[in-house]
Amino acid sequence: MTAERRPLSRTALAWMMVGEWRAHPGRVATAALAIAIGVALGFAVHLINGSAQNELAQAVRTVNADADLQVHSSTPLGFDEGLYPSLARAPGIAAASPVVELRARFGVGPSQSLEGGGLTLLGIDPLRAAAVTPTLLGRGAVRAAEGAGGFVPESVFDPRAIALSPAALAASGRKVGETVTLTAAGRTVTFGVAGVLSQASSEQQIAVIDIATAQWLFGSLGRLQRIDLKFAPGADPQAVQAALRARLPADAQIVTAQSEARRGDNLTKAYRVNLEMLALMALLTGGFLVYSAQSLSVARRRPQFALLRVLGLERRGLLAQVFVEGALVGGVGAVLGLALGLGVAVGTLKFLGGDLGGGYFRGTTPDLVITPLPALIFFVLGLAAALIGSLLPAMEAARAQPGIALKDIGDRNDPDARPAAWWGVGLLAAGTLAAFLPAIGGLPLFGYLSIGLMLAGGVAAMPWLARVLLSPLRGPARRVLVLDLAIQRLWGAPAQAAVALCGIVASTSLMVAMAVMVASLRGSVDDWLNDILPSDLLFRVESGGFDPALRAKLAAAPGVDAVLFQKTLPVRLSPDMPPLILLVRPVDRDQPADKLPMIGAVAQAPAGVTPVWLSEPAARLYGRKVGERMILPLGGGSSQVFIGGIWRDYARQAGAIAMDGADYTRLTGDDLRTEASLDLAPGVTPAQATRTLRALLPAPLAAQVQFFETRQMRALALRLFDSSFALTYALEAIAIVVGLAGVAATFSAQTLARTKEFGMLRHVGVLRRQVMAMLAAEGALLGAVGVIAGLGLGLAMSQVLIHVVNPQSFHWTMETRLPLGLFASLAVALVAAGAGTAVLAGRRALSGDAVRAVREDW
Repeated sequence: MTAERRPLSRTALAWMMVGEWRAHPGRVATAALAIAIGVALGFAVHLINGSAQNELAQAVRTVNADADLQVHSSTPLGFDEGLYPSLARAPGIAAASPVVELRARFGVGPSQSLEGGGLTLLGIDPLRAAAVTPTLLGRGAVRAAEGAGGFVPESVFDPRAIALSPAALAASGRKVGETVTLTAAGRTVTFGVAGVLSQASSEQQIAVIDIATAQWLFGSLGRLQRIDLKFAPGADPQAVQAALRARLPADAQIVTAQSEARRGDNLTKAYRVNLEMLALMALLTGGFLVYSAQSLSVARRRPQFALLRVLGLERRGLLAQVFVEGALVGGVGAVLGLALGLGVAVGTLKFLGGDLGGGYFRGTTPDLVITPLPALIFFVLGLAAALIGSLLPAMEAARAQPGIALKDIGDRNDPDARPAAWWGVGLLAAGTLAAFLPAIGGLPLFGYLSIGLMLAGGVAAMPWLARVLLSPLRGPARRVLVLDLAIQRLWGAPAQAAVALCGIVASTSLMVAMAVMVASLRGSVDDWLNDILPSDLLFRVESGGFDPALRAKLAAAPGVDAVLFQKTLPVRLSPDMPPLILLVRPVDRDQPADKLPMIGAVAQAPAGVTPVWLSEPAARLYGRKVGERMILPLGGGSSQVFIGGIWRDYARQAGAIAMDGADYTRLTGDDLRTEASLDLAPGVTPAQATRTLRALLPAPLAAQVQFFETRQMRALALRLFDSSFALTYALEAIAIVVGLAGVAATFSAQTLARTKEFGMLRHVGVLRRQVMAMLAAEGALLGAVGVIAGLGLGLAMSQVLIHVVNPQSFHWTMETRLPLGLFASLAVALVAAGAGTAVLAGRRALSGDAVRAVREDW
């Protein structure tokens, strides 16, 4: 008998599913859209990151050519070229090629951006490079130039000849055979373009000249920045590296393809993982909206499910029915999300670049790299989120007793029973404990687990919390009929109230958490900018610098009240990590807070030991503390320095080390400075000071110096901040839209499911307008409860983001700032959305005759 009914049951199930979706397409569409948004964001971030990493790897291979091993200098100052013959004669090395590597740019005047040019100038020995890095020779260059009718090199050693990568040639605006002007190390030289490096990365700007020319014309005599090495046949790479390390000075280190890959990965790992985690948080929110939609659907169709059970459908059949519905919603959402994510990735790569506006790969636009496995993974994640969201509603549908459910369409709980809070409190407690666990592999995985547990705990506690928040209103509300009816309804049906609230709380709390985190970081950055940019005018030169005599002349210029000269240069402490920035400026070892935004206690360096001050990221990345000593590779040797304190720095995520200028010059012999900040005398404008100072500069240097007003620098820094968090802002906006859509769909579905209840109220004498007012009150109360719960939970989650996720990811701290205007707008929007959608849905539910609404119960 059961077997004969199964075909009928399947047909009925399919009919019920299609009919439900027809009746409430908005609710289904909202759930699918929430899944689609989470999948789209995660998939887009993954595609962008993969494309950027692929482009970065290609760029590294282009600059490093095809050497088996490299020795790099720890700073741009380079190391003594006497190391070259020592390494060339080392066991296991078949050939060695010395290289001068400089940062350069095209043209004579100052660059048009603060980042400067993106051109890498390499000086090579063609005879040595032929055996180690032949791709840097630009084969075919001479023949190409001869047919161009312009510059023709005398030989591959011609000091005027230069070979450019395709990207560099395009950036120069020249053709093979024409001349091009380069500026590097404070010097400007004109070369003839002899050919193109055909095997270079499409985005990498590289220029190659003869090594003797590079050393002579750009002031690098006796210095090298790297040595490319080729292994001898049969050599053991590990043994060779161990032997080479014994020959290296302190300012040189071995770099392999693997260490370069790790360095590139470490550069953006935290940024990438955090964006992907935020995307998964959006997907989790989508799962809660699916739960809300499925719970409402199950509650509305409980009598239909009960009838199917009476007709012979087994429990697992009902369980499968709800799961199939959830899987279809998740599948549609996941497919839509993959397509949307692909479009977002293409647009983001075009307009923001491969770093999502983060500033890591400026000047590059990576090609989109798509592989099927990530697409499959994100499809499965979207499907899993929907199925997990359908789990509890499916179990509830399967557990229902058919005889009772045929007549019961309300809340299954006893109105006098108090909802349990232990489940939600337990999850919240577990989330709080997870926030105190350390990072794993430099990533705040437990921090995000904490947020997920808090989100689940907040939703699980909603039946209990709703009653707690409504309790104070029960007494006063009895004086107003519609308000009393609304509160009694919510009090007597806590499970349905919780279903309506779960989507609101999930989306609201996530949005609040991100909004507080971004507002806190932006406010802290703004305060920090005021601390480090207190002057009126800044100027800098990209290469070369200001010697002591020129600095004294500029400091005594009319209209200059005070001036601070400094210099920044990268320093590699580890081949696996991005270089730190050495900040050279006057710092009083007794009062470092006068020049640096210090955090916490400071320590006095012992006599005879050079003090340095580490930025927050540097201290966290390298595990250093105040009072410790460390080795700093400067001046061709190992300099032991003392960590005198930690200072706040939001500009350099890879870390920075501040050192007094006098100590730096003593250790390195370098007395040039490249940047300055000025306090102007009263009544002197920045434009007047700029003209005066430029007139005092030597002509070659004056052509390269850039002047900036500090207010422009602050504005630029905040624009870069906003660009870096562009995707986060988009995620906030999406969370708001999805949350409000979820509110509308949830309230609408619940109201339409209560047609019989409204009919009964009309029979006992409640007026239509009173029912409408009751619905408006219910919607407003639910919105208010959702706002309170969402704000509270979001604030708790924001503290995890601020004090756990950010320090463990980006290694900086901040003070909490609350965007009160956003909170007020959100509260008004949610309350209005709840009341408005409840009233609109109520008009539809009350459109029929009251007798028809309840006659099937008689």
